[in-house]
Amino acid sequence: MLRILHKTNIDFIGKRYYAFMFSGILMVLGLVAFVAILMGKGAMGIDFTGGTIVQGNFQNSINISDLRSALANNGFPEATIQAMEIKGVQNSYLIRVKTLTEGVTVGETTTVDRILDVIAKQFPGNQFHKDSEHTIGPAVGETLRSQAKWAVILAVLGILVYIWFRFDFRFGVAATIATFHDVLAILGLFWILGIEIDLLVITALLTLAGYSLTDTVVVFDRIRENLKLFRKKGDFVVTINASINEVLSRTLITSMTVLLVVVILLFFGGQVLHSFALALTIGVVIGTYSSWFVASPIVVEWEARSPKRFK
Repeated sequence: MLRILHKTNIDFIGKRYYAFMFSGILMVLGLVAFVAILMGKGAMGIDFTGGTIVQGNFQNSINISDLRSALANNGFPEATIQAMEIKGVQNSYLIRVKTLTEGVTVGETTTVDRILDVIAKQFPGNQFHKDSEHTIGPAVGETLRSQAKWAVILAVLGILVYIWFRFDFRFGVAATIATFHDVLAILGLFWILGIEIDLLVITALLTLAGYSLTDTVVVFDRIRENLKLFRKKGDFVVTINASINEVLSRTLITSMTVLLVVVILLFFGGQVLHSFALALTIGVVIGTYSSWFVASPIVVEWEARSPKRFK
């Protein structure tokens, strides 16, 4: 088997209190972000707030700041614009406009018509061809936000049940806390950076939960094997540390492989996938960290306070 590290003896458990402090900050930040998002105060994407998306291309090149100013000065101050790289299509842009009031029309004019009218008046010598449009009403956005919240919560609770039956209840709780830690960390960081939370980010969070679980299960599986000798030889903390070190090379290889893919996606996947790839890139790093410094140390702390013979 390929190994990049041999016979390591890193004291992961000995550094658990530093890790707990760092992770505690991440989780508090994530909880604040979660509450803010539920209250509608976070940077939510059009998927959750409702709004209109227009994709199209100009006949001639244009300065994106001029397009942004034109929309901002004509009733769309919060419009976000992204330059698109589409093979065979030049000067393509994606325009997002949030709808925070009821409906998407003003009189008989739709939001799309108003956007196209502004572009036509501000750039009369540069024809804009609309390729597609997509509108989500505020009510639909609220429904999607509620469904996304429950999807994340139920996924994490499912992890608790799975680990509980496969290993032990305290292992299940530790894995669940570690998974919550990873999800909340991404939410908190995105909230601080002002990155919009949309359905792709929620998809990334669910993907991250599965990845983090897989990584944690590998560590827990080795711990279970080594604990069969516990009470006969060695110390509990020594056994946990040895187990993490034994799978350290495997964990790093897996994480580096996944990280290589998502980083490539981050830089070359285009603007549409940027937030998705960014969430996975940060998440892989945090998920790897949590399997070493969050999940296993929680089991150690629980065992110290309530000793139990593992079977």
